[in-house]
Amino acid sequence: MTENIKTISLAFGYGISELSIPEKNMSSIILPSESEIKEDPFSLVKKALENPIKSERLSEIVNPDSKVAIIVSDVTRPTPTEKILPPLLEELYLGGAKDENITIIFALGLHRLQTEEECRQLVGEEIFEKIRCIQHDRKRCRYLGETSFGTPVEVFEEVVNSDVIISTGIVEFHYYAGYGGGGKSILPGVSSEKSILSFHSFYSKLFEGDPLSGRADSPARQNIEEAARITGLDFILNVVINSKKEIVAAVAGNFIEAHRKGAEHVDAMYKVPVEPADAVVVSCGGFPKDINLYQAIKSLEHAIPAVKEGGSIILVAECAEGIGNKVYECWNRECRDPKEAVERFKNCFEFGGHKAAIVGKAAKEFKLYLVSKLPDAESEKAFFTPVKSIEEALGKVFSENSDAKVHIMPEGGWTLPVKR
Repeated sequence: MTENIKTISLAFGYGISELSIPEKNMSSIILPSESEIKEDPFSLVKKALENPIKSERLSEIVNPDSKVAIIVSDVTRPTPTEKILPPLLEELYLGGAKDENITIIFALGLHRLQTEEECRQLVGEEIFEKIRCIQHDRKRCRYLGETSFGTPVEVFEEVVNSDVIISTGIVEFHYYAGYGGGGKSILPGVSSEKSILSFHSFYSKLFEGDPLSGRADSPARQNIEEAARITGLDFILNVVINSKKEIVAAVAGNFIEAHRKGAEHVDAMYKVPVEPADAVVVSCGGFPKDINLYQAIKSLEHAIPAVKEGGSIILVAECAEGIGNKVYECWNRECRDPKEAVERFKNCFEFGGHKAAIVGKAAKEFKLYLVSKLPDAESEKAFFTPVKSIEEALGKVFSENSDAKVHIMPEGGWTLPVKR
């Protein structure tokens, strides 16, 4: 009797990676309940700007002399900045704001500088030509105070020198801050290295506890919002996007209240109740979420609630730019096993090392496989078993248990399984 085989395509960089799996082994495809696109992005964003949450409209906040800073995401985020900016600028022009007084600032955090071509693509050719666009420089920051968590608030002087500070971005799950978006474009987005390292250092005290992803009350989120308040963040424009990177919701206004409304949209779409299975195949959802291993680890974390203790996680991530962080690379070389990475991180926080500790913690509980373009040696140093294909990994799973049940997560970067 021939087995019924199911073939599924998963995003892998800009392309796809296919898997074939016997139907008897399929548990479920964990997919978000994505909203249908009811309006074009321009009118969705425009409506949010016309009805800000707990805030005046931007057109009432600015005047013809206002120096305006618009903080936008960098190339590691799938924020559709090119679609967000035109209605945002229209709202600013309504209040009399002038192009020569507006600066667009790319929030790099500790990420690499972007090429001019990348900057142009992110904001769009027309806007790049008419409005000053600069990249965050973590060496040119001004001290403004300290949060109750002891994090120094040191922010890029081009932001601090503005009369009106606007943050844009996407609301999505975040392993530490609960959600992206809101004031996160201030801390860590346009903060000094000292501020960013202090902000991340608390994670070493929290990472062995309950997952923080999808929690609006996470300590990191509180720290972010204190820093945003000290900086004087005036207004946010955040969007929620689906797996096709289309805008499905937009929120604007107060950086806390509007952000929470955005988080409600994310929860409704992307939190999925599941019964844990023997294994899960998780794709990050393609570029840019699998641009490097550093970014791809978020999808690994999201998959954990969907797997039984001692089960297997097969991470599908192209990693075209390699590991993506020098410190993470260094920890992978220096830590001989998962336990050493976890213990080292608990005793000595180092930004970048947290990724080695996250994978180390997972590797102690699960069998980890990686389908990527990384050299095998790099995957092994990062505590994964390298495999050439999803089928090869599934073959290993089924050789131990031919009846193993497998969940498939095509959008691991977006989806957050929640144990039933």
